[in-house]
Amino acid sequence: MPTAPQNTDELYQALEENDRLPYGRTRTVTAEELVDAAEQLAEPVPLVHALFELQEAYTYGSEPRKSPVVFARLLNLFDEQPDVFDERRRHTLFWRFKWVADALRVLPEIPLAGLRQWLTEMRDRYEKAGLGLQPYYGQAYQLAAHIGEGTTLAYELWAGRSRTGLSDCEACEICERALYHLAAGDDERALNDWEPVLAGKESCQEEPARSVSYALLPLLRSGRVDRARELHLAGYRNCRRNPSMSGEVGRHLEFCALTGNEARGLELLAENRNLFGEVESPLDLFDFLTGAEVLLQRVESLGHGELPAAGYAGRTWTVAGLRAEVRGRADDLAARFDARNGTTAHTDRRRARLDRAPLVDALELTLRTRGLDEVAPAAPVAAPAARTAAEVPESLPELILRARTLDEQGHPDARACWAKLRTLAASRDYAHPDDPAVGPLARLRADLLSDEASRTGEKDEFAEAAALHEEAAGLYEDAGAPGDAAVARACALLAAAEIPAEIPAEIPAEGAEGAEGAEGAGSADGADGAGGAAVKAAALASAHAAMVRLHEEASGLAPHQEARLLRLRATALGMRLQTSGDEAHVAPVLAEADLLLAFATRHELGGQISGALLLRATTHALSGDLPAAVTVIDGVRDRLKAHGPAWHLPRTLALRGRIQLGLRDAQAAQADLAEGLRLAADWPADVVDTARLHADLAEVCMHLGRPDEALRHLTRSAELELRRGSRTDAYCAYSNAAQLCLDLGRVEDCIALLDSLLAEPDVAAGEVDDRLVAQLRLTRARALHTGEDLKAATTEFVALAAESARWDDDPGSHVMIAAETAVLLGESGEFGRAREAAEQAIAAHARAPRYEQLSGCLRELARLQAERQGPEGLADALARLADAGRIADEARAAEYEAQGRSLDTALAYEHGRVNAYAGEYEDALAALEKALALLGGPTPEKGEDHAGEWAECLRLTAAVEGIYLERPAPALNRLDAAVSRLTALGHTEEAEPLSSLANRLRDGG
Repeated sequence: MPTAPQNTDELYQALEENDRLPYGRTRTVTAEELVDAAEQLAEPVPLVHALFELQEAYTYGSEPRKSPVVFARLLNLFDEQPDVFDERRRHTLFWRFKWVADALRVLPEIPLAGLRQWLTEMRDRYEKAGLGLQPYYGQAYQLAAHIGEGTTLAYELWAGRSRTGLSDCEACEICERALYHLAAGDDERALNDWEPVLAGKESCQEEPARSVSYALLPLLRSGRVDRARELHLAGYRNCRRNPSMSGEVGRHLEFCALTGNEARGLELLAENRNLFGEVESPLDLFDFLTGAEVLLQRVESLGHGELPAAGYAGRTWTVAGLRAEVRGRADDLAARFDARNGTTAHTDRRRARLDRAPLVDALELTLRTRGLDEVAPAAPVAAPAARTAAEVPESLPELILRARTLDEQGHPDARACWAKLRTLAASRDYAHPDDPAVGPLARLRADLLSDEASRTGEKDEFAEAAALHEEAAGLYEDAGAPGDAAVARACALLAAAEIPAEIPAEIPAEGAEGAEGAEGAGSADGADGAGGAAVKAAALASAHAAMVRLHEEASGLAPHQEARLLRLRATALGMRLQTSGDEAHVAPVLAEADLLLAFATRHELGGQISGALLLRATTHALSGDLPAAVTVIDGVRDRLKAHGPAWHLPRTLALRGRIQLGLRDAQAAQADLAEGLRLAADWPADVVDTARLHADLAEVCMHLGRPDEALRHLTRSAELELRRGSRTDAYCAYSNAAQLCLDLGRVEDCIALLDSLLAEPDVAAGEVDDRLVAQLRLTRARALHTGEDLKAATTEFVALAAESARWDDDPGSHVMIAAETAVLLGESGEFGRAREAAEQAIAAHARAPRYEQLSGCLRELARLQAERQGPEGLADALARLADAGRIADEARAAEYEAQGRSLDTALAYEHGRVNAYAGEYEDALAALEKALALLGGPTPEKGEDHAGEWAECLRLTAAVEGIYLERPAPALNRLDAAVSRLTALGHTEEAEPLSSLANRLRDGG
C-alpha cells in the first residue's frame, strides 16, 4: 500500500480496492495495514469494517490460526459498543461464528474440549440474540463428521431443522448433505443431492469447486464418465494453486491417478507445487498430501519411481523420494488429528483413499493424453513402427559401412545406425577400427555431425544446422572425402538460406484461426510478409548459385553424391518458388528437376528418381497447374508401388491428397491421406513426416464437415512435432487445435489444453517466440470469456494489452487486443478503465487501421454503459459513438467495405439502442429510422441474414414508437407491413417476433 489512508473516505476506498484482489498474501498484508490505519483514525465503525476484511483475508487465504484472533477483537467491540453494529454488521458478526468454528476444527493443536466450548459459546450467543439454532447444529454436525462419532444423530438434529438467515448458503448445505450420504456408501443419493450445485444452479465462494472434487469418484463408480471428465476440467481450473482449496486439488490428483492419467497428475502436481509451502491449514494440507500420495503411489507402482516430481522447495525430487516424504508428513497429520479427537477416523480415511484401485483403465481427460514414458526428459523418439526394422550390425566396421550405405539410399533405418554409432563413439573406451574400408575417425565424426545437422534442420534450427554442416565438411576434407565435403557444404548453403528474417507475424483476429490454418498462427517463421518473402527468395537464389559453382568445381563425385547435389540445387529453387509464388520461377525448378531425373535414371538411383518426380509434381501444384500435378503424381505412385522405395509412398500420397484438395475433391484427398497414414506406420514418424499427414487430414476433415475428427488429427500432429523437437510447429498446431475447440464450444477442453501448453518449461522460461505465446494466451482469454469467467478473462486481456502496447512493429494486433480488453472491462462495469483501453486502441489504429474491430468495440462500450447506467451514462456512451463515427468516416474515405452491414448502418442502430436505454426515445426513433433506411428492405437477393437484421431493427423501432412513445398506430402500420413483406419472401421465422409485438400493441401492452 503506497500511503496509509488519512481519513474514513480513503480507508473505505482502500478497503473496496483490496476487496477486488484475489485472496493471497498481497491481499492479506494490505488488510493488515488497513487495520493499522483504521486504528489511527480512532473511529469504531471503520475499524470494524477493516477487521471484517482482515478476517476474510485470513479465512480464504488459508491462515486459520489468525482468523479467531481477529474475531475475538470484533466480539469484544460488539460487547463493549453494541450500537456500533447496525443490522448488517451484526448479521456479519454472527455469521462469522461459523468461520471461527471451521478454523478451530482444522487445527489439531486445539483440544477437543476447546472446540466444544466454542460451539457452546455460539449457541449461547445465538439464544441470547433470539436467533434460530440451525446454524449451531450445522456446526455440531460438521464436528461430529470430522471426529467420526455421533454423526447420524448430529445430522438429524441439523438437517431436520428449518433454515435461518444465518444458515450456510444452499450450495454449502447441499454439499454437507451429499457428503453424509457419500460416507454412508450411497453414491446415487449423494449425486442426486449434489445435482443443483454441479449444474451451476447454486454456488458461492467455495462452490461448486468443493462439491465437484468430491463428486468425481462417485460419478465414475456410477458410470457417468463423461460427466466426471467435464467436471474435472472445469472444477480443477477453479481451485488450482489456491492454498485455501488445496484439499480440492488433492482430490483432482487422486482422480487422475485412478483414471489412467498419471502423467497429467504429475503435470498438475507441478502446477501446484506452491501448495507444499503455502497451506497453513493442517486439515487442508492433510487432504492435499493424501491425494498427492495416491498419485505418487500409483506412478511408483507402474515402475516409474525415478521420474522427476515437483515437491517441497529446496531440492529436486523423484516420485519415490517425494512419496516417502509426503507419506511421513501425512501420517503425522493423521495421527495428530486422531490423538486430538480420540478416534482413528483420519487414519482410516487416509488408508481407504490409498487402497483404492483404479476405477477406469484409461480415461481421456484432455486433448494432450500422454503416458508416463513421455514425462521423463529424453531425446525425441519416433512413434512405434509396425514394420520390423533391419537388424543393426553388432560388428563396428559392419555398422559403419551399413550406416553409410543406408544413408546413400536415404533409407530411414540409417538413423538407428547413426544413433548407435553416436553412443559408441562418445564412450571413453571407443577404439576406431583400423580398416581402410571404414576410413579414419575424422570421417566417422563427419558422418555423425552431418546426421545431427540434418535432424537439427528438421527442428527449424537453421543457423545451428548450417554450422554443423560446415564443421562436417571440414572433417570430410581432413578425412580425404571431398565428395562428401561438397555435399555437406551444399547442405550448409541451403540451411543458411532458410534462416528467417526478423520480421514477426501479426496475431490474427478472433475467429481467424482454425484447423484449416494447418501451418499454425503467430509462428516466428511462418508469415514474414512481402518483405520477408523477398529476402528469403533472394537468399535461396544466392544459395542455388553457390551450389552450382560448388558442383562445377567438385571432381571425382560418386553418382549418389552428384545426385544429392542436383537434388539440393532443385530444392533451393523449389523453395524459392514456394516463397515467392512468382511464375517466372517455375521453369528453373522444372529444368533442375529434369537434370536430376535424367542423371538418376542413368545411374538407376531409385530414391532420387522418385524425388525428382515429386519435385516436378510439387512445382506444377505451386504454379496452379493441378491437372499436370495429378498426372505426374499418379506416375510416381505407380512407380513406387512397383519398384520402391516404399518409404517414399506416404509422402507421395500426402502430396496427392493435398493436390486433390486443391481440386476440391475432399473425399479423394481423405482417401489418399488415410492410406498414406496407414503406410506411414511402417516407418519412423519423423522420416515420413507423419505429423504433416495428420495436419493435412485435419484440414480435409474440416472440408468434409467432421470437425471432431479434425481436432484429433490436429492434436496428434502437434504431439508428433513435439516429440521430434519441432516445438514451434507443435505449439502452432496446438494453437489451431485450441481455436477449433473453442469454435466447437468445447470451452473447458480448450482451456485445459492451453493451460497445459503454457505450463511447458520452455514457455514458462520465455524461450518460445513471445508472439506465439501471446496467441496461446489470447485464445485462452477468449475461452475464459466464453466460459463466463469474466474476471479471469479480463485479467488476462489487460495483461496482454499492456504487452502488445510495446509491439512497435505490430500495432494492428494491439488494436485488436486493446479493443477486446475495453469490451471486457465494460462488461465488468469498469468504464473508466474501458475508456483508457479504447483510447489505446484508437491510437494504435492510427498506425494500423482496423476499422471494423475498433468500431464494433466502441459501439459495444456505448451500449454497455447506456444499458447499465441509463441517463447518467448517456454522455459517455454518446462520446464513444462519436469516436465510432470518426472511425466510420475514415473507413469511408479509405473505401473500406465492412464484411457485414456497413459501419454507418451499425452506428445508426447503436445510436438508437443507446438513446433508448437512456430514455431519450425521440432521438432513439430518429436513429433507428436512419438505420432502417441505410439497411434497405429485404429482397430475394439480399438473403436471410439481411432479412434478420432488418427485422430486428424494425422490431426495436416499433417498440420505441409504440410502447415508449405511446404511438401504437404508426408502430402497428410498420409491423403489419413488415410482416407481410417478410412472409411473402418466405422469412416466416424472422416475421414471428414482429407479429408477437404487434399482438402486444393491439392488446394495449
